[in-house]
Amino acid sequence: MDIFSLIFIVVGLCLFETITSIDNAIINAEVLSTMQAKARRWFLVWGLFIAVFLVRGLLPWIIIWCTMPSLGPIGALTATFSGDASVVEAVEKAAPMLLIGGGTFLLFLFCHWLFIEPKNYGLAGEAFFHKQGAWFFAVVAILLAFLVWFALKTNAMMAFGAVVGSTAFFITHGFREQAEQAEKNLMQNGLSDWSKILYLEVIDATFSIDGVLGAFAFTLSVPLILLGNGLGALVVRQLTISNVDRIKKYLYLKNGAMYSILFLGTFMILESFGVHIPVWLSPLMTCGVVAFFFMKSKAALR
Repeated sequence: MDIFSLIFIVVGLCLFETITSIDNAIINAEVLSTMQAKARRWFLVWGLFIAVFLVRGLLPWIIIWCTMPSLGPIGALTATFSGDASVVEAVEKAAPMLLIGGGTFLLFLFCHWLFIEPKNYGLAGEAFFHKQGAWFFAVVAILLAFLVWFALKTNAMMAFGAVVGSTAFFITHGFREQAEQAEKNLMQNGLSDWSKILYLEVIDATFSIDGVLGAFAFTLSVPLILLGNGLGALVVRQLTISNVDRIKKYLYLKNGAMYSILFLGTFMILESFGVHIPVWLSPLMTCGVVAFFFMKSKAALR
């Protein structure tokens, strides 16, 4: 992998992490506005360390290690930079399961947004699908059935990976629904600053799962994921501090994030079935989709 590809991947990861964490930044800003200065500083400094290294660093490493236990902890960290033929073989063998699991999670996430979540309609057809919210569970159930059926013809572990991806979606979705209710309680009941910090750390970990799983569409390299997602987490913290109200005015950024998730999830599933996806395509598609909806948002502001 040449230096240009490495830079392109890191930039794409940073942009993807930033755009998918906008909701997280808004929640952080709203809760932080009710806290004392000392608690805010603690969260913005030490909370950043937890967000970058303990969540966005450890989570992809643990996923790679669990998917490829034969590599061991060090091998899982350096696998994509290794010239060892046995390591390369282990990565190639385990990658389809990881990719289909992450792709299933991302496609479910997109479908949930398209059918159920409130949104600013950025493209034709979004309003129609939003009115068919009752079909969400039918659509994702049928999608999972198709993925498992075709995966079983290729590799039984891929079918298991698709089921794990769907399970991960419903678990994190449940946590997020609880988090939304918890935010209302925090704002209404005047809980302590430390309770609010604990809440923010939990919600940050939940929101980071999208970025971590989506990162595997860019690369399976843990160091690159840590660098790209870490930079994105820094940008999110900066948005939390100073520009979150301005970001809210860009109506279609969430649309850009979700369509990026659709494309990345599709790429991951195709790649899991052996379709070659160029290393530059995921970063390029992410940048293009986000740029389109950013310009659409600017036009709406004017």
